[in-house]
Amino acid sequence: MSKEVQRKKPKSKSGLILLFVVGCLYLLTFYFNAKAGKEALLIAFETVKMIAPILLVVFFLMALLNTFIDSKSISRHIGKQSGVRGWMIALVGGILSHGPGYIWYPMLADLRDQGAGDGLVVAFFYTRSIKLPWLPLMISYFGLAFTVVLTLLVILSAWIQGLIVNRINT
Repeated sequence: MSKEVQRKKPKSKSGLILLFVVGCLYLLTFYFNAKAGKEALLIAFETVKMIAPILLVVFFLMALLNTFIDSKSISRHIGKQSGVRGWMIALVGGILSHGPGYIWYPMLADLRDQGAGDGLVVAFFYTRSIKLPWLPLMISYFGLAFTVVLTLLVILSAWIQGLIVNRINT
């Protein structure tokens, strides 16, 4: 890492703007159709209840990362110059990750801010399409050879996509 002074990025207000817009849309829905508004709000609360435990785990992991691991360590393992180790962490991490993709956004953005390469983030997201619990079912429907080839092609494609993103960003 260079010794330049890193300036903090100004905080984005896009989350607050989105929250305001969604709130206004709910109010409009309630105004024009109270029953539909109530139903939409109940569905939203159910969704929040469903993802809250996953979010808590992700925020806990982020807190651990920020508390016990410094930026230099993160950069060494998954930084732009991390090499094969970084690619392996990103690819395997994507395969092992569960839950909706947007749950991982805050932690990956935090890692990216601390020096993780964009290509590794892309590879992580790409390999999330491999679902370990579903592989036996896939084998039963399509056979072992098909499943192995497809899985290897997804991993290879994730790596290539990551390399492309790295090339574009340099």
